[in-house]
Amino acid sequence: MVKALKEYLAKFVELTDGEIEYLTSIAEVRTYDKKVKLIDQGEYENYFNFIIKGLARKYFFKGDEEIITQLAKEGELISSSVSFLSGEKSLYVVETIEPTTFLSFSRESIEQLYAADKKWQRLGRLIITDLFLQKESWDLERILYSTQERFVRFLSTNSNLFQRVPQKYLASYLNIQPETFSRLKHLLRTRNTTNTAISL
Repeated sequence: MVKALKEYLAKFVELTDGEIEYLTSIAEVRTYDKKVKLIDQGEYENYFNFIIKGLARKYFFKGDEEIITQLAKEGELISSSVSFLSGEKSLYVVETIEPTTFLSFSRESIEQLYAADKKWQRLGRLIITDLFLQKESWDLERILYSTQERFVRFLSTNSNLFQRVPQKYLASYLNIQPETFSRLKHLLRTRNTTNTAISL
């Protein structure tokens, strides 16, 4: 658990073993079964969640349709970040896909960190910036690339998720109609058109 968190944070700042120990001491370990909602629409997000083991998704509703905006696996963060940062009610649902263990940081624990040292403030800014850049990159990806290109590009970097995430969730996340997703999957399997040499 500590190793995974340390590896993630090393992308932003170098932390001592003592600082990592302090960080984990103020976090909460939360474990849920699959298909459990951590937060629902209309609730207030009080946690930033680091995934130790498992898989989760974030989505909102457009009418009766679920629109998935994030799929998060081990070593990644997930939360209703707008609600967390603004203090407003969440428009999103965060839900586990598999049995999942989180290392969760409450609003209070993060404020405690920020008050303790400016190093934690810098770390927080860097993480928020990184999340923003990821979102910008994904928004651009959905606009720039065709349906098939999005499918192939996602497959080339996330092949393991094709075995773990239900197909309807992947289709929603990639903004591809389920029948089109199935056709692309069949096409790549039978014609081996991908250059990634990944078996579907």
